[in-house]
Amino acid sequence: MKAPCVRRDGLLVLDKPLGLSSTQALAQARHRLRACKGGHTGTLDPLATGVLVLCFGEATKAASFLVDSDKRYRVTIALGVSTTTYDREGEVVAQRPVAVSDGAISEAVGRFIGRIDQTPPRFSAIKQDGRPFYERARRGDETRPASRSVVVTAIEIVERVGDALTLDIACGKGFYVRSLAHDLGCALGCGGHVAALRRLAVGRFTADEAVALADVCADTPLLASDAALDGLPSVVLPGFLARAVGRGQGVYVGGGHQEGLVRLYDDSGAFLGIGWQAAAGEIRPKRLWAGAFSHVEPMDARG
Repeated sequence: MKAPCVRRDGLLVLDKPLGLSSTQALAQARHRLRACKGGHTGTLDPLATGVLVLCFGEATKAASFLVDSDKRYRVTIALGVSTTTYDREGEVVAQRPVAVSDGAISEAVGRFIGRIDQTPPRFSAIKQDGRPFYERARRGDETRPASRSVVVTAIEIVERVGDALTLDIACGKGFYVRSLAHDLGCALGCGGHVAALRRLAVGRFTADEAVALADVCADTPLLASDAALDGLPSVVLPGFLARAVGRGQGVYVGGGHQEGLVRLYDDSGAFLGIGWQAAAGEIRPKRLWAGAFSHVEPMDARG
């Protein structure tokens, strides 16, 4: 008899294994946890391993903050061979000799650091008119996604062994490692594609703390939901203000604050959800966590 699912709230830093899509890895982890509701925080290709942060229950409300987080990767690029998908799973479209020096590679790599324009691969999950581009590409459509501005904080050349070049990359949201491999190969005049890829970090979450899929079970502890939001400032509300926020009301905490999203806690330290703090000092609830106010005492006759 199939075990019933249960409510699990929190985050799981998964070390995604080779060969699974992000959706498949989520499905297997959710089954092992017996969790009723879950989501992942950004696509990681089947050929890639490493950090995939999964959100369960109420923590899915924080998923968008992790999708937008900075990321770090280690990639091995096979120079001299170009493929349709910009990785080893695609069809080979060109092969050229790799007659480039280490100095030329270092100079070319430097051109991809900073804010750059990048065109995602045709074989990508980006959607146009509700359909992902990889569906178009599989039908032979040569249309490519529009270029986008992305940020690359750093690229370190780890090693070069023959025609295999290994890089460590720190980048912002929307960056495609496969496009970098392709574009770097073009810049060097020999072509290139991703031979191996590992995501080392998503925001504050690193591969060192990631759990192998085979080790996930119903008793695996989850991280607290607010761990996904540590980039936001926190505001502690006394009980009477927490009660008002729980009813969807705005509250005043005093002026002089920076405007923006904040994490909300009550004075016992319990996480309540996400609010918007205006410079004038008003806080309005944006996304509250179900059940977060169950411990807050109801208002008495004195308020």
